[in-house]
Amino acid sequence: MVFIMKSEPKAVPGIPAARRDEFGKRLKELRIQRNLRLSDVAALTGLAVSTISKVERNQMALTYDRLQQLAGGLGVDFAALFQSGGDTYHRGLIALAETGKFRRQETAQYNYEYLFTDVWGKAMVPITGTVKSHSPSDFAGFNSHVGEEFVHVISGEITIYFDGAPPATVREGESIYFDSSRGHNYTSSSKEDARILVVCTPPPSQPRRGQSAS
Repeated sequence: MVFIMKSEPKAVPGIPAARRDEFGKRLKELRIQRNLRLSDVAALTGLAVSTISKVERNQMALTYDRLQQLAGGLGVDFAALFQSGGDTYHRGLIALAETGKFRRQETAQYNYEYLFTDVWGKAMVPITGTVKSHSPSDFAGFNSHVGEEFVHVISGEITIYFDGAPPATVREGESIYFDSSRGHNYTSSSKEDARILVVCTPPPSQPRRGQSAS
């Protein structure tokens, strides 16, 4: 499993810690269940000890690529980062996400709304969200992670900046598909913050529930 990271996420001022409280508690629970110290999690995931500590204390939210690092390093299904159990994906499954049913992560650049965190072992990670960044200078470096990525603009307009490739502008109603291992950042190029639907594929080595997902 390969992750390319170029910067550490920053704590986000002005965002109520209560919104991240549940995630911080869940991460600490996963760590304690495995008898891991903060330094152990850092070694497994490649995240800084200070980052993990801030997340557990509800002082920081993580981007998608950092969440994938956590899931991969801890050996759990991506959904296990948000809750302790759920329905395992199976043939014939039908799941409905009602309005407002998501798990939120808010960073300085994005609001992520993770859908279907109660379905484990999915081949896709569906996310709705808001792009708060309006300039590539808002980022210290590119984000990248293993997998493929689909983005559809629900409202507004975004420009995606790529590492080693020209930026792409995606307007309302348009979509883009790309290799997630290429460094990338989203910015809103409309006056208002753009709303998007994103679907990512998790690393193929991500465990299914029942293997290592407690």
